[in-house]
Amino acid sequence: MTFKALLASKAGDTISTHLVDFQEEDLMPGDVTVAIDYSTVNYKDAMALSGSSPVIRKFPLIPGIDFAGVVESSTYPGLVAGDRVLANGWGLSQTHHGGFAQKARVSGDWLVKIPDAFTTRDAMAIGTAGYTAMLSVLALEHGGLTPERGDILVTGANGGAGSVAIALLSGLGYRVIASTGRLDEADYLRALGAAEIIDRNTLSEAGAPIAREKWAGAIDSVGSHTLANVLAQIKYRGVVAAFGLAQGADLPASVLPFILRNVSLAGIDSVNAPQSVRLQAWSRLASDLDLDKLARTTRVIGLADVPELASQVMAGKVQGRTVVDVNA
Repeated sequence: MTFKALLASKAGDTISTHLVDFQEEDLMPGDVTVAIDYSTVNYKDAMALSGSSPVIRKFPLIPGIDFAGVVESSTYPGLVAGDRVLANGWGLSQTHHGGFAQKARVSGDWLVKIPDAFTTRDAMAIGTAGYTAMLSVLALEHGGLTPERGDILVTGANGGAGSVAIALLSGLGYRVIASTGRLDEADYLRALGAAEIIDRNTLSEAGAPIAREKWAGAIDSVGSHTLANVLAQIKYRGVVAAFGLAQGADLPASVLPFILRNVSLAGIDSVNAPQSVRLQAWSRLASDLDLDKLARTTRVIGLADVPELASQVMAGKVQGRTVVDVNA
């Protein structure tokens, strides 16, 4: 049997993608086969397709770090045909065929049953970006933050993770400050729950090692000077959750926020998070995320549109979340 898939190949330093008819027998080993309904395009997917980062480690490979669909067959305990499941991260789009296809075969250890509150489309409207946002919120809570402690800053606010983070935090009662380079989209951020919008340029240049206290906590997807400046302006015993490198992988910061203000920096990894953490994050998403706000962040494209959309993501031109209907 064949199915549609977006296949990435590499010649020299150039990565190219082609929509192909893929043989089911050529899927990689796994104890669960899933008929995929939807995937999504995250920043990591864009890096993979652009070749700006060596995300894909073997070629040819079906990219896509996420998918949601229905189990077709399973020998994995606890998963049976008909179960609705999702996958985020693990080896998808790195060493294992990913979600930009109509089928996947993976280890059952990689799969999470989709909460009843969500459709398979909802699950991918959230995707790795939204799941990472929830992991970040959990990290802030673990550090002792509550709405009464003060404002929370979200950098990269117009992106997928930033958008979901704003929706989650505002729904939990936090006053959210959104940092963006697209101030003309402020109404979108306010609709998600941002109370205040600031220009990302106020954070993106080299700054003082420690500065006036502004925020109780932050969720950062940018890295580099932005993260350094955020740390310098966090209040005493504040918490920063960091998972991105849109500005850069460097961190030109000082130890002063840590030793003078007892600031905590929590690294967020969504790729290899243990199953117990994933289940907690998806359970909280089901209870805490406003689906109306999620719908405002989401658009739908087909498989053939993925490469162009990935280019737009790398150029910083995409707002919110993009769901890929692999059967369109």
